[in-house]
Amino acid sequence: MKRVLIVGGGAAGMAAAIAAAERGLSVLLLEKGRQPGTKLNITGKGRCNVTNDCDVDELIQNVPRNGRFLFSAFHGFSARDAMAFFEGLGVPLKTERGRRVFPQSDNARDISGALRNRMRRLGVQVESGRAAQILTGQGRVRGVLLQDGRELAGDGVILATGGLSYPTTGSDGDGYAMAAALGHAIQPPVPSLIWLKTREKDPARLEGLSLRNTAAALWQGKKKVYSDFGELVFTRQGVSGPMILSASAHICRQLPQKEFRLELDLKPALDLQTLDKRLLRDFEQNINRDLINALSGLLPAKMIPVLVDRSGVDPRKKVHDISKEERAALCGLIKGFSLTVCAAGPIEEAIVTSGGVSVKEIDPRTMESKLVPGLFFAGEIIDVDGYTGGFNLQIAWSTGFAAGAAQAQEDGK
Repeated sequence: MKRVLIVGGGAAGMAAAIAAAERGLSVLLLEKGRQPGTKLNITGKGRCNVTNDCDVDELIQNVPRNGRFLFSAFHGFSARDAMAFFEGLGVPLKTERGRRVFPQSDNARDISGALRNRMRRLGVQVESGRAAQILTGQGRVRGVLLQDGRELAGDGVILATGGLSYPTTGSDGDGYAMAAALGHAIQPPVPSLIWLKTREKDPARLEGLSLRNTAAALWQGKKKVYSDFGELVFTRQGVSGPMILSASAHICRQLPQKEFRLELDLKPALDLQTLDKRLLRDFEQNINRDLINALSGLLPAKMIPVLVDRSGVDPRKKVHDISKEERAALCGLIKGFSLTVCAAGPIEEAIVTSGGVSVKEIDPRTMESKLVPGLFFAGEIIDVDGYTGGFNLQIAWSTGFAAGAAQAQEDGK
């Protein structure tokens, strides 16, 4: 019986183990942590955003880095397939705003537990240990050498070691080194889906303020790099939240060598003329009040002193003395609150790692190495990454199942 070795017990590794074992193969999963699924347990703030309920084209559109590489994998195991799979394992799911899919229990451990139970029923052997080297001979993979000196023989090896984010869960980059030792090109890993640091100190004054229904655009000079509509939150050093995390996927590879301008439209439903009329109406209702006390109907309390300071208008100036030009300055700031993005948060805090084994050296149908027969890749170790919203876990399921299923084919072809 063909023996498959899987290095890494995260989402992709467990998916690969199940796919291979379901096809009657002998499977050993090597996990350096206490048990498989450790990182899975903390995804989605402990809720586990399993996937996104959309079709393959939309999945690809939500993978800004090398999305087309995943065409076959997504067709082979789609978001609907993932949903049916987990519900078939006894985990009821629900779909929330943005078509994000979660377990009804809001407990990520239900997902990791279901995967471990499925592996157990299929006879997947789970062993604790740290891989040090992929063994080859006669032009193909022969097994894995562990750090303690043991050798595990295998007819196929699937590297599913993850990236560099959340290293305490086992994602410490060792898979990159093993792949590079066999000649694979590694695209330098950088953080993705990470908070962004700003040069301005205003976010520290706004720390904890969450803005919904806000429009954001990232600019590099006159070029718009990314735009979105949704939610963001100010932090002590910058900005975060769903919209910012997705924006980070477009710029982290260029930070901090280059800076970007983040433009926030705090009232995207109103054009400048309509906003000015709204401001005038608020002023008429507060005609004898100081400016600083006349904007509560339009802006969150924390935002008001920051915006007024930026406008240059005396916060104690009476509303009835505000000039048309000063009102225009206030409207301009509400429609274009600008911040300079100068860096990203550390890769250890990133939701995913961008970078990894070059997709040019991987067969997109099977996830097999084009350089080393019998070596396969799955999940975050591959140079693909998606937006927030369940897309990165779908990458893990799809590439894991593709790599696992390929083990039952002659030479993985």
